[in-house]
Amino acid sequence: MTKVILASASPARLQLLKSAGIFAEVKISGVDEELPEFLNLPPIQMVVALAKAKAQAVAASFNGDQLIIGADSTLEFEGKNIGKPATPDEAFSLWRSYRNKSGVLYTGQVVIDASNGATVERVSTTKITFANISDDEIAAYIKTGEPLQVAGGATLDGIGSAFISRIEGDATGVIGLSMPHLFEMVTSLGHSWHKLRQIGSAI
Repeated sequence: MTKVILASASPARLQLLKSAGIFAEVKISGVDEELPEFLNLPPIQMVVALAKAKAQAVAASFNGDQLIIGADSTLEFEGKNIGKPATPDEAFSLWRSYRNKSGVLYTGQVVIDASNGATVERVSTTKITFANISDDEIAAYIKTGEPLQVAGGATLDGIGSAFISRIEGDATGVIGLSMPHLFEMVTSLGHSWHKLRQIGSAI
């Protein structure tokens, strides 16, 4: 039976898999996302490089019938890569700058078949447009802690969904894991999606 291993601490990614009927085991990669070798890359290359590094780090501990999923996201806004805000003040400044503007959310994901080392990668690209949110609403949102946990300080699967007025592209990619891409990746490696789902549902 093929086991799915998620090389990510993201609750949102784990929930996306659960919602699809796939119950993954979580293994944290320990990859340092702040290394210059990653941060100096263009956004698309950066998210793929980080996703691959995470997946490879975890895959090193497996050699059987497992699929290892690594993922990373970043928001490109006004020419800059925006990861998770480091402080509430940074998150507040970001949201003030987002008002009535758009950015592009990139999510890179890599799947490794531990049985043979076969690897596939994809990137989802989604344009997101932000609402005209007041300072009071921003401050209240920051206090929830949610913006400090997600790339760009913004997500569609929580409180912040009310403050994103439009998306053009893959909604699940914004949350952290493109499910349409993941389906393509899994099947391209010769695995049946429905069998992963049945195994997960039986746990």
